[in-house]
Amino acid sequence: MAKRLAGETLTPLQARRVALAHLGLHRRRPDGPVSAAQVRKTARALGVLQVDSVNVLERAHFLPLFSRLGAYDHALLEKEAYGGRRRSLFEYWGHECSLLPVELQPCFRWRMEDAARGIGIYGRLARFARENPKAIQRVRDEIADRGPVAASELTGTTNGPTDPWWGWSEAKEAAEFLFWGGEITTATRRTAGFTRIYDLTERVLPRAVVETPTPSREEAQRTLLRRAAGALGIATEPDLRDFYRLPSAESRARVAELVEEGALIPARVKGWKDPAYLVPDAGKRRLEGCTLLVPFDPVCWFRPRAERLFDFHYRLEIYTPAHKRAFGYYVLPIALDDRLAGRLDLKADREGRRLLVQGAFAEAGEPTGPLAERLAPALREMAGWLGLDDVSVAPNGDLARPLTAAL
Repeated sequence: MAKRLAGETLTPLQARRVALAHLGLHRRRPDGPVSAAQVRKTARALGVLQVDSVNVLERAHFLPLFSRLGAYDHALLEKEAYGGRRRSLFEYWGHECSLLPVELQPCFRWRMEDAARGIGIYGRLARFARENPKAIQRVRDEIADRGPVAASELTGTTNGPTDPWWGWSEAKEAAEFLFWGGEITTATRRTAGFTRIYDLTERVLPRAVVETPTPSREEAQRTLLRRAAGALGIATEPDLRDFYRLPSAESRARVAELVEEGALIPARVKGWKDPAYLVPDAGKRRLEGCTLLVPFDPVCWFRPRAERLFDFHYRLEIYTPAHKRAFGYYVLPIALDDRLAGRLDLKADREGRRLLVQGAFAEAGEPTGPLAERLAPALREMAGWLGLDDVSVAPNGDLARPLTAAL
């Protein structure tokens, strides 16, 4: 397949099929209950699960696996992320705050070194560390002596916020500096408030990972770009760069090196201004399925890619005033076969035990009746997975009436 695709010009449809197939959508769902091995395999194939504090529907890191596996036991992912030293995932800044495969931890040590030195976006925390070395050392020693521990339990939490935006205490600032620098990591999260519990990295991660030699900056970045390319299937250099948020100049250099070694194959997609790159095993098979995507899913998290691939203009409107929102507060794209066919504004009404569809919208030209029929089972499955008894559709959007009928 690699030789056939080399130098080839793909149609937009072919590009979408490559992308969705590599991102694991519409594969056959597991027969019977989802196993720990299936959760582990899917999370590793994606390469990153973005963590976000919004819980209007469900925590963001749980939803990409639901989109690909269907209903699964939340405890399976919790164990992979926070289940002692045998965990397969760890928390760090990959694509924003993320759960990442533990074997990639050595590939982020260059970023940890940058953070400790205050390079780039880490400047504010590094400035705090330079101005407050005793606070950093106190928190470092206290976590070593007491960990695992929350920032609110550390000495220095009653000194008032040092940051007017986040309201962080001195101890929280110090802990986050150490977290960015890789000295400490997330041992677990408390359900109440989704509170991060810190401990020394060497006490949290598997011993084999801790003892893995640190690769060069260049090799680490090549590894990360290979993983990004494997997840995306087809991508521009900015797409690949965004996956793990690499520096632009370094990303361009590493992509050129991967092309030279044959790990990326140059290609063109009709209508794309930027050059594209394929992985050697890229295929263009037809896809069938219907699922919902969290706003932080790799299919749609990089908005320029979503628009280029799917002609899908998508913006997260959480911070937009209600009267200015086009579609709603927490809007999930609908992945239907080889396209993004619409979007739903969803909310879990836990007290009333209902999944609320607060808005339902089809993309231009998408027949609403067939879309609603395909979508209804996915919504029922999501409601059951979330422990909700019913799906309720508000009369908002062109898809609302057909969806109500289909349900």
